[in-house]
Amino acid sequence: MGDVYRSGCGAELVLRVVTLNCNGIRSVLRKDNFAFLTSLLPDIVCLQETKAQLFSLPPEVGPLATFHSAFVDAVRPGYSGVAIISRRRPDHIVRGMGDVEFDNEGRYVQMDFGNCSVVSVYAPSGTSGDVRQTVKNRFMTVFERKLAAMAKSGRDVIICGDLNVAHREIDVHDPRSCSRFSGFLPHERVWIDRLFTEYGWIDAFRAIDANAERYSWWTYRAGAFQNNKGWRIDYQLASPGLAGRITDAKIFPEPRLSDHAAVCVDYNLAWDV
Repeated sequence: MGDVYRSGCGAELVLRVVTLNCNGIRSVLRKDNFAFLTSLLPDIVCLQETKAQLFSLPPEVGPLATFHSAFVDAVRPGYSGVAIISRRRPDHIVRGMGDVEFDNEGRYVQMDFGNCSVVSVYAPSGTSGDVRQTVKNRFMTVFERKLAAMAKSGRDVIICGDLNVAHREIDVHDPRSCSRFSGFLPHERVWIDRLFTEYGWIDAFRAIDANAERYSWWTYRAGAFQNNKGWRIDYQLASPGLAGRITDAKIFPEPRLSDHAAVCVDYNLAWDV
């Protein structure tokens, strides 16, 4: 992935978008003060599971403190939360999906730049049992309706986040075993496949890298990271009009800022400024 940031106005740009589930933004700040994410020279950083009532960038984020930010925090302290940090000032910010249940959990924030929108989203996990799996299923229904409308809108849209669903067998370390657990259940895989086949969304990472064992999350238990027993559940989804405009993509398992890895994607996209 190239390290040169190209800028301009009214011309084609390389738009670099990075997404990371922090598993606590304060934890990431303590580990490296956002130095690694800054080193990627991003235009936009999307964060999930910030777990903090911040509402704006804290001063300790260093170079990213000059960026524009939008936070959506959960009503419950220390839980969920999403954010977008942008080099350029957005024209408009949308906080929440318009669904009280999920908006209270801090799961959606959107920045608009001309005809381009970038979203940071954090889907519920169903691993704690049937009650939360039911909540997750409801979220998938609500979010799918939103994605269907966005795909038809004519806007360039990039959806970044932890969807808590792995798509294909190459996206988990043990398909047979994982198929018994939330995140790789048959109906969840059908759901994410439908986003691609029915609405035309593009899995930006897979548009560049079709190789197996490209994971973005490893449990902290039982040496999963050391043995690369992971799942790919963190995505950048590009709207249909961005087909052919994804130029590079990479997952960064290290440095280990979280139990998730950062996903970085370059788009050949003139986002209006």
